[in-house]
Amino acid sequence: MASTTERQLDKTTATDLYRRMQVIRQCEEQLAKSHQRGLIHGACHTYVGEEAIASAVCAHLNADDVVFSTHRGHGHALAKGMPPRELVAELYGRETGCSQGRGGSMHLFKPEIGMMGTSGIVAPCILQACGGGYSFKILKTDQVAVAFFGDGAVNNGAFHEGLNMASIWNLPVLLVCENNQFATEVPFAYSSGIPDVGRRAANYGIPGHELDGNNVLKIYEVAGQAIERARRGEGATLIECKTYRTRAHAEGMGDFSYRTRDDVAEWKTRCPIQRLRDHLLQEGIVGADDLDAIEAEVRETIAEAHRFGEESAYPSAESVTRHVYCEQPAPPRSPILNQNPLATATDAREISYVEAGHEALSEEMRRNPHIFVMGEGIGKRGGNFNTTMGLYDLYGPERLCDTPICERGFVGLGGGAAMTGSRPVIDFMFADFIMDAVGELVNQIAKIQYMSSGRIKMPILLRGCIGIGHSAATHHSGNYYPLYAHFPGFRVVVPSTPFDAKGLMKRALNCDDPVMFLEHRELLQVKGTVPDEEYEIEFGKAVIAREGTAVTVVALARMIHESLAVAESLAGEGISVEVIDPRTVSPLDTDTVLQSVHKTGRLLIVDETFGPYSLGAEVAARVADDAFDDLDAPIRRLNGAFTPTPYSPTLEQAVVPTREAIREAIQTLVAE
Repeated sequence: MASTTERQLDKTTATDLYRRMQVIRQCEEQLAKSHQRGLIHGACHTYVGEEAIASAVCAHLNADDVVFSTHRGHGHALAKGMPPRELVAELYGRETGCSQGRGGSMHLFKPEIGMMGTSGIVAPCILQACGGGYSFKILKTDQVAVAFFGDGAVNNGAFHEGLNMASIWNLPVLLVCENNQFATEVPFAYSSGIPDVGRRAANYGIPGHELDGNNVLKIYEVAGQAIERARRGEGATLIECKTYRTRAHAEGMGDFSYRTRDDVAEWKTRCPIQRLRDHLLQEGIVGADDLDAIEAEVRETIAEAHRFGEESAYPSAESVTRHVYCEQPAPPRSPILNQNPLATATDAREISYVEAGHEALSEEMRRNPHIFVMGEGIGKRGGNFNTTMGLYDLYGPERLCDTPICERGFVGLGGGAAMTGSRPVIDFMFADFIMDAVGELVNQIAKIQYMSSGRIKMPILLRGCIGIGHSAATHHSGNYYPLYAHFPGFRVVVPSTPFDAKGLMKRALNCDDPVMFLEHRELLQVKGTVPDEEYEIEFGKAVIAREGTAVTVVALARMIHESLAVAESLAGEGISVEVIDPRTVSPLDTDTVLQSVHKTGRLLIVDETFGPYSLGAEVAARVADDAFDDLDAPIRRLNGAFTPTPYSPTLEQAVVPTREAIREAIQTLVAE
């Protein structure tokens, strides 16, 4: 018996679905030919055979609904409304492409129509869609976020974490699994202990459907119901569409070592486009002439897209480093104070490091309703280190959201939320914990602005503790600022004082780049002077914590305090030590260091973390390049031991540079 959708399908809807499917099919067939001609310089993952899914789902979406996709995303982009010429030009590597030549087949961005990107990594789209859904809750809109992903993604941890978050927070998300039977060349029947995907939704308390992925009308019906359900605030839905790609995993790859020609031929007989055409003609909904006219119209559109792509220019080499960071940074909301005006005042207000950060966060949350905080225990409890104490009572559970223990999940969600209009603060407690999320950080969050040619901002603040102390052992003591500073896209901030903690936090909460805000655990209760008035500190502006003339010491976080104590004691011996705190590792202010070395002629870098490939190595290299003639002695570095952090107090103390070691290093350097 025909479904309601089949009986009541109107001509406008029918022709729209047919046109979308034809655009995808004909565009993909052209791209396959272009790949053979060498016009496509890298991978080309076509969507041939799966056109029904994207067409049916996207037919229900508004321009401000968002789609997050996977490496096989051409069809999703086209169905969402991307002009074929922009897709073709992108695969040809031209500057007129949707990602201006930065992405190719696997990285398609057009946020202007809600196409938020495709990814060459399996499954982050699930988490990003959850982030879009969370944004829409914060923004109080009726928008919907859709994730398209393949069967391979359901064996990935992001699937579990994403569905769980979508369920517990009742997110307006549609999760569409395109089960085309193979993850690259691995059969789903082999890689999964459960033969179906849709039924897994029940484990998370959300509706699930298992559909024929080549039946565009049924998908249209079910997707429409799911999207309307999401708009009403009733939460997420999982839809499995069982389909088949009838071309190779990627153009040029071998196709018949893991499946047979007969299998492919048999699935071609189930072609979703032919199936829809036959139905429309049989039911008299649309005539053959009308369908033929659509095909001819699309043929000309695709031919024009191909000509446009071939005739477009390649991007200039000079543009290669554009959009790594936001090119139009938000102006500061508060006065810029790079030096503490109260540092020498006797009646200045003193608060702790953690209180200073809390004050900054509270002020910005009051000003900006798009800021929300997400992490383990940061709600009613106020955070493991009181970083959010009392804010839950002010702003409620949506803006102070306690999470499950799923670092990859909520970090990935934070990235998607930042892409869709909100400003997440991800409190990960200890920097060691988000190592589970390093793929989301490095492959997604750090690269989105660049891959989208600056059209998608990434205003996310990721904060947590670093540093050795309290016998916390190796999984609660990591110093990871060299790691994140290595990757283009991140701002890496390491405050050393309460004044810096507040001013840098305020800047981070008004920055459109992803900020890794790392707070040394041993400094959280340190007190210092902080102005009553609001202020910000610029990134990339070091501070001279103590002036001197005999030797320059560059140190960070806890080592600043240790170095200042040593400098004070050495002043009595007639050794004048200048101490510089970079405050941000990326961007790194080497100009201040160079000016100091020009004056002192000697440089010591004191860093708690490992020596190889470190902050000290970077500072030393830059000074050697730009101030070699100013040096009166070799550059020296003093680092923690190159070992994981041990537990026993005697072992822990042997890992970190001591005051005695700093004193000896300075004395030796001055004597040279």
